[in-house]
Amino acid sequence: MKSLKELYRIGTGPSSSHTLAHRKAAEMFRERHRDAAAFKVTLYGSLAATGKGHMTDVAINDTLLPIAPVEIVWQPKVFLPFHPNAMTFAAIAANGDTVENWTVYSIGGGALAENNDKPTIESPEVYDMGKMTEILLWCERTGKSYWEYVRQCEEPDIWDYLEEVWRTMKEAIHRGLEAEGVLPGPLNLRRKASTYYIRATGFKQSLQSRGLVFAYALAVSEENAAGGKIVTAPTCGSCGVMPAVLYHLQESRKFSDIRILRALATAGLIGNIVKENASISGAEVGCQGEVGVACAMASAAANQLFGGSPAQIEYASEMGLEHHLGMTCDPVCGLVQIPCIERNAYAAARALDANLYSAFTDGIHRVSFDKVVEVMQQTGHDLPSLYKETGEGGLAKDYHQM
Repeated sequence: MKSLKELYRIGTGPSSSHTLAHRKAAEMFRERHRDAAAFKVTLYGSLAATGKGHMTDVAINDTLLPIAPVEIVWQPKVFLPFHPNAMTFAAIAANGDTVENWTVYSIGGGALAENNDKPTIESPEVYDMGKMTEILLWCERTGKSYWEYVRQCEEPDIWDYLEEVWRTMKEAIHRGLEAEGVLPGPLNLRRKASTYYIRATGFKQSLQSRGLVFAYALAVSEENAAGGKIVTAPTCGSCGVMPAVLYHLQESRKFSDIRILRALATAGLIGNIVKENASISGAEVGCQGEVGVACAMASAAANQLFGGSPAQIEYASEMGLEHHLGMTCDPVCGLVQIPCIERNAYAAARALDANLYSAFTDGIHRVSFDKVVEVMQQTGHDLPSLYKETGEGGLAKDYHQM
């Protein structure tokens, strides 16, 4: 598995697979062809189907247009074998010849891949264990926790990076709670975070607690939908879950920053395991791979903060993912707004429930986290493509992109 820096990416919304990845790919191609007379970018499958709503064309044009004119070709009905999120960049010389064709895939969370023989074009592997079961056995054998395994595998600067991640998450909450008005796009969807926050403060503590979690998740998700600066956790579309849970627990229980960073490390390990053994791409496995994985990450983080054992943490994460199995990715009008924003708020609350449920147990249960990851991958494979970020099925069926 790769560094947590490849899971927690700091960037601008609204989509990690449709904007962050494209901007990075376009930057890489631009550096190879600064003398190009023109560029042609062909988008396939999910990228073409919901690309306009996710501002894919904006990310590409912002990067390449300063060099040369850009032609974008949309091919929503064409799916390349390796991954449904495919794109081909072409650099064209002054005489009209194509200098290079480069096909690259956006495999989720902003990560890029080229083909089966070369599954990544980014950082090297840093974790020698990639299954939850073997890492749990390591914890039980050594007496250490998951975050200590992260510390063992990563470079020392990972803690500085996680500190930046945490700072960015908190800033997104603060901005989102202050912002009002309508989100970009044809849905004319009003921001709700500030209203939820104000209303939550008027309730007694039990209801106030849940209302605040909703408000924090809405704040970050609305910032993402507006193209604000967020952290993929594990994706842009699910970026509100982790900050909401961690911020609420720090504010209400006064956990120190160092404990929050350790919880981020554990949560990142959970997300990495899914990314390694299945997928965090909505276009590949549906929203179970985005919001479901975010819930599993937040469940594990919360359970660790409350002193859960490695077995209890594994159980909390298993429940967080298990109870999102089969969730479709069906963005209305191709926007990361409906149902994405509300799903973040619900998943944050569900993560706290998974933590509590696990805390009442000894951590022993029948279905392992690894098994749920395996089932999630198969479920995603079995889902028809119209339920995987194409904007054609589910809630998106009766709406058209504008």
